Amino acid sequence: MLRVSLRQLSIFVAVARHLSFARAAEELHLTPPAVSMQVGELEQALGVLVFDRSGRRISLTTAGEYFLVHARRLLGNLKDAEDTISRLKGVQAGRLTIGVLSTAEYFMPRLLAEFMREHPGLDLRLEVGNRQALSELLARNELDLAVMGTPPRELDLRVEPFAAHPLGVIAAPEHPLCALAHVPAAVLDREPFIVREHGSGTRAGMERYFAAMRISPPAIMSMSSNETIKQAVIANMGLAFLSLHTTELEIRNGLIRVLDVEGLPLVRRWQVVHVRAKLLSPAAEALRYYILEHGERLLAQMFPGAIVTSPEREGSKGRTRRARKGARAAER
Repeated sequence: MLRVSLRQLSIFVAVARHLSFARAAEELHLTPPAVSMQVGELEQALGVLVFDRSGRRISLTTAGEYFLVHARRLLGNLKDAEDTISRLKGVQAGRLTIGVLSTAEYFMPRLLAEFMREHPGLDLRLEVGNRQALSELLARNELDLAVMGTPPRELDLRVEPFAAHPLGVIAAPEHPLCALAHVPAAVLDREPFIVREHGSGTRAGMERYFAAMRISPPAIMSMSSNETIKQAVIANMGLAFLSLHTTELEIRNGLIRVLDVEGLPLVRRWQVVHVRAKLLSPAAEALRYYILEHGERLLAQMFPGAIVTSPEREGSKGRTRRARKGARAAER
């Protein structure tokens, strides 16, 4: 029988996910030498190398790829066992792994902090990533719940909207388009954009909006960080299409302006999702209900300048006709 510890399995899976000892160490709150030592002991126990350390980059060996499948399965079975015990203990005990879209990290920590004050005995782990990364974690059954904008259609998920999510075009206050009371979509066709990376839900929404409006603005730079994009916009390097929930502070301080563009804001939905076949622990069920019950209220408090009315609850006073046009186009 292999003498492999659960700690070594967890470290191996983290390194395989990031393909980086340093990033795995940061996730696990360990030092890179400690992570490297545990992987080395794992390889010694297996009698094979699981990582190819050629040059400054690492990659999985063939043996590592096969072992990763079993390691994830073992850790998944252990998590199922923990959830079973948690159901016997009740809501106040257990471990939760929550996936959060990088755009949602502007409000989810506060919501989770409120939840944890009511359930201090829970062990909470947060995974932050773009839509593609969270989709992969859901597919591998590594998340109890995820908060996303547009869940992957290829997975059988339970999807429940809890608040509206407006997206729009932002600019530096000195940008010439800020002088216009209304910006036709066609005007954007010649404006340079700083965009999110491929795999981002924000970028996917932007691309659908551009396609619906039959425009193709030049993308001068791609970034994976909302903060970096905002700084580039403040420096007047170009326009950006972002979640308005990420820009409230800069708008309030006059560093960024939201342009009144044809078909915008694009109102999407924040949604809490989980794999339909997964039996949620009492703690996960409690958090799910908490998000559905309190998520919209929290967003309204934190982002009073953004649209916070759920699309299902909008009446004639909701979006303008041109905003509805953009939203319908992006939903298709």
